Amino acid sequence: MDLIIRKNEYGPNKLEYPVKIMDSYYSRLKGLMFKNTVEKGLVFKIPKSKTSFTSAIHMFFMLIPIDILFIDENDVIYDMISIKPWKTYQPKYPAKYVIELEKGTIKNNNLSIGDEIHFRGNIDFILEH
Repeated sequence: MDLIIRKNEYGPNKLEYPVKIMDSYYSRLKGLMFKNTVEKGLVFKIPKSKTSFTSAIHMFFMLIPIDILFIDENDVIYDMISIKPWKTYQPKYPAKYVIELEKGTIKNNNLSIGDEIHFRGNIDFILEH
């Protein structure tokens, strides 16, 4: 599956990035822990909640820094961070998706708050089956 980010203002019109869906509790818990590289971005579907705590991320047991996008109910980037191992981060409000990408993806592609995301393929179908 590919993640497609459509730019609102700056940079290329779109970025395509291969991603893997993290569809089990264990895969969401493990994420990129103990990995030396990011072969594909990871997409985490976050259970609905009224608190942003459910969208918080940890970098425990991470070996490399990564970029993280927080996506709202309208499939728009509302927060993003480049983060180092052993740190934590909690966005301002709950996310629909949290996407982990290779470090430098945000900067190198001029990603910004308000950029829209789309998936090539039906992510809801994949998550349900």
